[in-house]
Amino acid sequence: MSKVFLYSLLFFSFCVSAQDLGAEVLNFKEYLGYVKKYHPIAKQAALTLDIGQANLLKARGGFDPKIEVDYGTKQFKGTEYYEKINAVFKIPTWYGVNFKGAFEQNEGVYLNPEATVPDDGLYSAGVSMSIGQGLWINDRMATLKKAKYFREQSKADRDILVNQVLFDAAKAYFDWLQAYNENIIFDSFLSNADIRLDGVKKSAYSGQIAAIDTVEATITLQDRALNLEQAKVRLMQKSLELSSFLWLDNVPIELQENVIPDENVAEDINKTLGINGVPLDSFTIENHPKLKSLTYKMDGLRVDKNLKANKLLPKIEIEYNFLTETPEYFNSLLTDYYKGGIRFQLPLFLRKERGDLKLAKFKLQDAKYELDNAEIVIRNKVIAMYRELASFEKQNVLIADMVENYETLLAAEERKFSFGESSLFLINSRENKLIESKLKQNSVQNKFFVTKAKLFNSLAINPKDL
Repeated sequence: MSKVFLYSLLFFSFCVSAQDLGAEVLNFKEYLGYVKKYHPIAKQAALTLDIGQANLLKARGGFDPKIEVDYGTKQFKGTEYYEKINAVFKIPTWYGVNFKGAFEQNEGVYLNPEATVPDDGLYSAGVSMSIGQGLWINDRMATLKKAKYFREQSKADRDILVNQVLFDAAKAYFDWLQAYNENIIFDSFLSNADIRLDGVKKSAYSGQIAAIDTVEATITLQDRALNLEQAKVRLMQKSLELSSFLWLDNVPIELQENVIPDENVAEDINKTLGINGVPLDSFTIENHPKLKSLTYKMDGLRVDKNLKANKLLPKIEIEYNFLTETPEYFNSLLTDYYKGGIRFQLPLFLRKERGDLKLAKFKLQDAKYELDNAEIVIRNKVIAMYRELASFEKQNVLIADMVENYETLLAAEERKFSFGESSLFLINSRENKLIESKLKQNSVQNKFFVTKAKLFNSLAINPKDL
């Protein structure tokens, strides 16, 4: 369905009569396609993936090379106390190793002796690394790993959000269809009551039946008219509920009165919702988005736990730099000219670190419990939906036979009435039972469709072909 057609379907001005305009059918698949493409919640779901990508980009920034320049000078009463330049180029790597190149040039009357370098400056090239805490995992590595897991979790969360809005939209469509069918039922029986009243009046005028029968026929007509008006109100309400899912270019749109649901939607539901060919015996939940999301959440918490465990190790950082005045000559990097050091740090009781590790373990265990519970809940819910669908298939057959039998009884009663062997009261009684059975059939059909939508929701399917 093109965007231009949707505009005409929803915004067409009623400049001509309804008979000239005709009815436009809003197809179930096309309706869900527009919900998925234009609804704000569906767009919001797409943002979760963008947020995951942005977090991953941010985490990768921790490994970006850096240039640092530190310049300072001091002049007082015509004396240059000092002028110092220190430029550094750093390349961080995955493990706790950093490569570094630097240039240092200092001069001045009151320069600190240790800062004295040759007049043309001093170059250095070296490496610094952690051999205790931070070697196998550090904040940079943990942040990047968690960002990757968060990106994958965002994909699963997006599917869950899209599935939920499509489920709500599908349920609104089925409720709209139910209300529409109720209107058809009451409208057809209102026509029957009107025709019957006309016939009763003629029979009473000719003296074939008592005049009081016209009162009963009139009451029946009024009751059918009342039922139809109430059904129209329900249809209006369900149409508005459906309209809340219809957006176009960030503008909410309202369904027009000439738009009707597809009465043959039963043929398309399974394929549209992606539940076609998914029997219970082949059902698996390993790839369920909810479980995938919780699994990626656990992976992130596991990285956090490993990082906290690594904090128990002592901080041992070593650094070694070759020094040279002539960096253009590689052989000038002599082992005799160097600057290096080692730094050691270890809290005596490690209470903060041990507390953080315990909290990280508790969070991981909590997520494990959540995953186990979600798996059981999803499995049982899906099994219940399959069994409910099997029951509704039987109910549909039974209610269809019931409606057919009530139609047979009504036709027989009308035939007897034409021979003068029955009464208007019995005909109305038979017809009321037929109306009740048709409404029940419509209700069972609605529950059947909604249960299919619930199965779709339980499986958290994100249809790719919408």
